[in-house]
Amino acid sequence: MPDPAKIIRVDPVSPDKKTVQTAGKILHQDGLVIFPAACMYGVAANALSTKAIEKVFTLKQRPKDKAILVLVPGPESVLDFAASIPETARKLMAAFWPGKLTLVFKAKNDLPKALTAGTGKIGIRQPGHPVALKLVQTAGLLLTGTSANLSGQDNCTTVGQLPKKIIEQSNLILDAGTLKGGSGSTIVDVTTEPVTILRQGRVSTAQIMAALL
Repeated sequence: MPDPAKIIRVDPVSPDKKTVQTAGKILHQDGLVIFPAACMYGVAANALSTKAIEKVFTLKQRPKDKAILVLVPGPESVLDFAASIPETARKLMAAFWPGKLTLVFKAKNDLPKALTAGTGKIGIRQPGHPVALKLVQTAGLLLTGTSANLSGQDNCTTVGQLPKKIIEQSNLILDAGTLKGGSGSTIVDVTTEPVTILRQGRVSTAQIMAALL
């Protein structure tokens, strides 16, 4: 049985400030926090800590050649990861953030190599779920936003679906109940001209093209 003290119920709309601050302290110590995103539970870690990122790969049994996307509190933090912000990206952020859309930028050269998996690119999203957004805003860190599942397995929409390994190796689990599931964010590479839609998700191609006019 998992340690009940590790799992904390949170209001999915208005999370308790003290609970979010506790999660933030764990993240500052290179710990792992399971958190609710719009469609599934995710794994948060300090995205600029090589030690924390390695924990995420171990937790998920994730291949080293798979990059990990990151979560930011807002567009003003994108340049902490991205080498530049194309005008297309500015338009898409204005139209669809927070939530729904992950943008792939050219990565800064000094990012942890495990984060980009040697691709030279980095996926970035401002989360839309109130708990996820409050966590990244409160922690004072830029966080990983990968799904809380074993690599290649189904996403988890309830804490009860989390694999035993993930429960055991995480430091805190924020339980916001059942998430809606379904399609994740649309992923758009803004390093190309025109932009490239890498994964169709919650934002349609038509919506993206309209925002870029």
